[in-house]
Amino acid sequence: MAEDPKWELAILSTVQGFYEKLLQETVGGEVPVPAGLEAVSLQDDRDASGTLAYMRRWLCLLDMATTPAMLRHAFTDETDPEIAEAMLRYFVRKDVHTEADRDKTDIIVTFLYRHPRVPGQWDQRGYGLDGSLPLSPFEIALIEILADSDQLPLPEEHVQVLRRFDSFEEQVLHFRDLNALLESGIIQTVRQIKQNMEDSFFNPGVLATIAPYNATFGAKFDELFREATQQIKTFAGDLEEKGGTILGSVDGVDVTVDHVKAMDEESLLKLDYGQALDKFRRVSKLKQTLEHAPLTKRGNQKTDPAARPKPVAKPASVPVAKPAFNLNTARKGVTAQQVASEETKLLKVEESVRIFVRVADPKFRQVVPMRFFNLTLTPAEADAYSAEYLEEKSLRAGVARVLLRLVAVTARIITEWEELKRAGNSPSIWKLHADSLATLLEIGSNAAENAERVSIMAAQRGHRQHVDEIQTSLKKLREYSRIAERSLTASAEPKGAAAGA
Repeated sequence: MAEDPKWELAILSTVQGFYEKLLQETVGGEVPVPAGLEAVSLQDDRDASGTLAYMRRWLCLLDMATTPAMLRHAFTDETDPEIAEAMLRYFVRKDVHTEADRDKTDIIVTFLYRHPRVPGQWDQRGYGLDGSLPLSPFEIALIEILADSDQLPLPEEHVQVLRRFDSFEEQVLHFRDLNALLESGIIQTVRQIKQNMEDSFFNPGVLATIAPYNATFGAKFDELFREATQQIKTFAGDLEEKGGTILGSVDGVDVTVDHVKAMDEESLLKLDYGQALDKFRRVSKLKQTLEHAPLTKRGNQKTDPAARPKPVAKPASVPVAKPAFNLNTARKGVTAQQVASEETKLLKVEESVRIFVRVADPKFRQVVPMRFFNLTLTPAEADAYSAEYLEEKSLRAGVARVLLRLVAVTARIITEWEELKRAGNSPSIWKLHADSLATLLEIGSNAAENAERVSIMAAQRGHRQHVDEIQTSLKKLREYSRIAERSLTASAEPKGAAAGA
């Protein structure tokens, strides 16, 4: 796929900024940045390709200084999903992937699944007539995030392995005890599967399957671990009241009341499960030991898990001035490379919508879940995406191809408009989405001209229904094109504008 150096550089500069902030505590201050990669220097994009190669080498070094555990600590409820998406693009697009890359990608994609931009965004999915599942909303979102990445088809053996994750998830939900979960071997099994996936792990379909499992496992593990530690602390409190100090022995080492008081379950839970297994097992063994220890005042052994602290409200962000943007100049300056890049994304949108429409329940196939919104299709558009006659040299095929094009361009414009709204705090990212919108407006203008020609042809042949179908789709394209234009030319974003298409 043709790479847009400016776009890629903006993504990598976001990754660089995240890494620099993450490493400040480790180095005891600001991270020294190589000459030419400072924020000011990156604004001069005259040699974007050269800077890009330099940036990649610098990020390789930052990668080596950053562990998956550090990333797990860094991603909190306050983390901007835009940063997580940039990080995901960075890791997926790497030419060579390490084990640490896989672990970091695992953390990032799970964060994105746990933090949808709209609550409940990933929950809706229908069933096809043959019982098959269409693409999940989360997978569609990942496909859009990674639209500029080359993705190879999954080997059949990897497709078969992915089908095991539903049973893994059910198995996890049935655990009622921390020790049973730890001794089941499911942690090692799933980790081995992830390793065996090799580069297939970075496929959107794989990530969309693994992230929900990770979220389910994480929630269950946290619940059982907190329950175990709460029981241990209750027992320790009872023992201390009686003047005792030693709770029991684990692996030949006495565990005292002071040890339990110093135990920080929140820090333990942020460790990588693979690396922290020994610590988790010690907690589990101690709980088992205490369950069989004689004590007059045992207290309530079955306590509710400690209530989780309520998330702190995000502080209001300080508005960042948007870069100057001349829409007319941008549209006139659209390059062949920009058009080629957008055409690739449009093809992927067409394919995603086609897959969904063809396997979804007929009652729901006209509402396609996209990354930020639901794309509502007209009956004619849904029929076009299901059509088997697109290669015909006929009027109906021409109309269907026009509808496919109008839907795809409209969907891309809405997506970029939504991205633009969310990039207000990052002028460089805002500018990239603005450039993409300018390109899409040019593509949309050409698509509209072609649609009008086919509409006239249909009218001349007396096919009024085809004319109405095309004009309905054209109306949606023009409405969202105007919204995009206002967003790019006005000082403030337009209010309203439903994203349902």
